[in-house]
Amino acid sequence: MAIDLVTRREWGAREPRGSYSRLSSTKGVKVHYTGGQISPGIVNDHAKCVALVKSIQNQHMDGNGWIDVGYSLLVCPHRKVFEGRGLNHLPAANGAGLNSGHYAVLGLVGSSGLTRPTDNILHGILDAIEYLRDKGGAGKEIKGHRDGYATSCPGEPLYAWIKQGAPRPGSGPVGPPEPHPSFSGRVLKYPPVMSGEDVRTWQAQMDKRGWDIDVDGLYGPGSRDVCRTFQQEKDLPVTGTVDRATWNATWEEPVS
Repeated sequence: MAIDLVTRREWGAREPRGSYSRLSSTKGVKVHYTGGQISPGIVNDHAKCVALVKSIQNQHMDGNGWIDVGYSLLVCPHRKVFEGRGLNHLPAANGAGLNSGHYAVLGLVGSSGLTRPTDNILHGILDAIEYLRDKGGAGKEIKGHRDGYATSCPGEPLYAWIKQGAPRPGSGPVGPPEPHPSFSGRVLKYPPVMSGEDVRTWQAQMDKRGWDIDVDGLYGPGSRDVCRTFQQEKDLPVTGTVDRATWNATWEEPVS
């Protein structure tokens, strides 16, 4: 296994404010992006990558109040993997209640500027995942931050790559995921019984996936129970409510 690891000392990381919680094994890794503007100039200037990683740590510690940067590892366009919280340490970036299930790996792309991961970023993310599996007890799953948490992270290009099975680069450009009905913003839940075309659309897709569900436009106890079972199967929070993450998973997760 090859990895171009940049240690905390090498990139000038601040010391954590407290002790990490131990993480001995996980289901796998969740992939993230910054969600902000990333200058395309980092592709040709590694010093800018170092400065960006430092700024992310500062934001997490001084803005979020976390003890350290929230990611386990961070990957730049030069196929270098920055040590964040590192091996066997609980991350903070996956969301409350979700950090013990997966390590967190950030690719240095954003929602504007540099939005599409370079081949070296994809290689670096896979290098990081192999490292976490080999040394940190990471499981086989490769998920996006949005899997189980209501967020746009890790952005459409990175998430499309994940949904394709996270292949090593060389098979062509990563494209956007297949389009599907957008989440309306209305969370479907019971009680009371909710009705509408968004309910019917979700029920129809669940029926198409093979679930035993009435497509009647009424979100009642039957729909709630199907939703709960689906969420459990897809490693989503089991709430029985169709939020954004569950809605997207209804079209984007593989049928099993």
